[in-house]
Amino acid sequence: MMRNCSLALCVVLVITAFLVSAGPGRAGDADSVKNFGLKAVIKLPNSEKVQRFDISWVDEPSQTYYLADRTNKQIDVIDARTDTFVQTLAHGHFVGFSGNNDTSGPNGILVIHSLHELWVGDGPSNNPVCSAPPCSTVKVIDLKATPPEIVATISTGGQARADEMAFDPDDHILVVANDADTPPYLTFISTDTRTVLGTLVFADADNGLEQSVWDPATRRFYLNVPNTGGDSYIAQIDPRTRTVTNKLHIGTCEGGGLALTPHQHLIVGCQTQETLVVNARTGAIVASTTLVGGSDQVWFNPGDGNYYLAARNNTPGPVLGIIDAATNMLLGTVPTGSHGVHSVAANRANNHVFVPLPPGSTTGSFSCPNGCIGVYFSDGD
Repeated sequence: MMRNCSLALCVVLVITAFLVSAGPGRAGDADSVKNFGLKAVIKLPNSEKVQRFDISWVDEPSQTYYLADRTNKQIDVIDARTDTFVQTLAHGHFVGFSGNNDTSGPNGILVIHSLHELWVGDGPSNNPVCSAPPCSTVKVIDLKATPPEIVATISTGGQARADEMAFDPDDHILVVANDADTPPYLTFISTDTRTVLGTLVFADADNGLEQSVWDPATRRFYLNVPNTGGDSYIAQIDPRTRTVTNKLHIGTCEGGGLALTPHQHLIVGCQTQETLVVNARTGAIVASTTLVGGSDQVWFNPGDGNYYLAARNNTPGPVLGIIDAATNMLLGTVPTGSHGVHSVAANRANNHVFVPLPPGSTTGSFSCPNGCIGVYFSDGD
């Protein structure tokens, strides 16, 4: 039987257990998150609520933050340099929250900066571009227009939402997951012609599809396939042949969030109580921890070299998790207080981390009755 430990010893044991790595490494850079926490909140105008939302994105060249806002059927735009609200985009042109996440929208988003376009996945609607409505669509917003406007609506043919996406700049191909259809599938879209090139069905996927990323080193997409029963994997996909070229097996992880570092490591935010770091070339699990888990979106911030995890179903309670990407050491967690906190993105220029906080989240001394976008950073950033 294990004896009770002293407080000091328990702290040492917890710190030692933070992240078990497959190789040696120095201690995590705790100074990078010294006094890290919620420093500001951004509220939407006219008392609009931040309540139902999905993926967020920071466009690094313009330092602009975008949030898929289902409550208000729009995209919320924030200046990530000054942490201030700028405008909303395409208000009323998305299906909003339908009562079921699987048929809601907007969902996945990303900016193709070279085109000055924002691409957004939406839920099924009776849009005339559908051959057999209702069907899911991807909407393209021209960010150069004044005001920015939807310039294309592309049918993905699904009966549920078009969700998370990734972009291959070499072949000008965007992939979007029709993750709630049965079976789920990827849709490949040419960003030159804005036409569907084809699809890739995942007949073995029993728990949908999750976040994807593009790896310029391997010239492959990577996609979380969060199967239950211990058979989760990351699919490596050739965009030109639209085939799975490898499966990186991650066991019981049920991968949700996925992000890539320059040294070919993938951070996998598991929906189970686990977080993994995986070698993108070999599939080897480089590091793992059970001290933070239950994550949805994850983000790698090149500015401070940290991973950030929106760990909404973390067993001890919802948190924003912080991991040093160089050492794979867990640097800390910040309580967020609500299982609705599942989206995160960071601005590499000033290391400000943006987390949408629905009503009931932990906001300390900040007033946030209608929900808000929390801004987290360390003193001195």
